[in-house]
Amino acid sequence: MIRNCFIQYQHDLESVPLSEEDYIRMTAEITEILRTDDASDVFEIVNDVVYEYLSQ
Repeated sequence: MIRNCFIQYQHDLESVPLSEEDYIRMTAEITEILRTDDASDVFEIVNDVVYEYLSQ
């Protein structure tokens, strides 16, 4: 899902700017949000986390 979000933001599979550490960090952040707010939509959370990453 994370990779697909980057593709929506005009990246292709070769240009997704994430290292393995970035994937782990983003996955942990998404998991923590879901753990604390189980009513949240996974798709929305993933999009929010990816957008935040790109806007840094």
